[in-house]
Amino acid sequence: MSTQIRTAVVVTAIACLILVGTLLVGIDTVAAGAKIIASAGFLAVAILSGALQSTYGKVLLAGLTLSFAGDAFLIGETQQAFLAGLTAFLLAHLAYVAAFAVNGVNLRWLAAASLPVIGIALGIAMWLAPHTPPDLSLPVRLYTIVISGMVIAAFGTRGMGGPVLILVGALLFFLSDLSVAALRLVQTDFPTYVWGLPFYYAGQLCLALSVSQSRSH
Repeated sequence: MSTQIRTAVVVTAIACLILVGTLLVGIDTVAAGAKIIASAGFLAVAILSGALQSTYGKVLLAGLTLSFAGDAFLIGETQQAFLAGLTAFLLAHLAYVAAFAVNGVNLRWLAAASLPVIGIALGIAMWLAPHTPPDLSLPVRLYTIVISGMVIAAFGTRGMGGPVLILVGALLFFLSDLSVAALRLVQTDFPTYVWGLPFYYAGQLCLALSVSQSRSH
């Protein structure tokens, strides 16, 4: 790993810590700035890792860019901002699935991962259903389906010898979305972003770093 990549990773991590800390104490302006810096960090890591030099990298970078847009939208507290962020992340996950397909997928691994992931997704859908406003019901269900498909595809590409960073990144992303759902929809008293944001940025960094290990690189 080059010094530039290490620096970008460290900046992302520090910005994430500042983001969590300022959210806890209610300094929203600083939190917004820290979020943009942290999200720009995983874009920088992908580019520095060679994302522009391979098909896998370019498609993955498209997903990371959509994630950056989703992060920007979710700075807002309105339902419209949440829906815009949800849409951006849905498209990001579709881009990740396409990137994993470029990297190659093992159908047996896909089949093996499908049952447990779908089971977990159904459990999450049942948990969220009573807390989801009617006009967000369809988008939330669609998003749950797409992110579950992204995780299944990550298992598939791992089965073809893809970097373990892809699978770790996908799983961390999936777990981080549970914190968003708990905070925005279920509205739990505990600030779930305390663990959700570190999981999210760690997951995105794993995906960004996977570019240098991809077989299509």
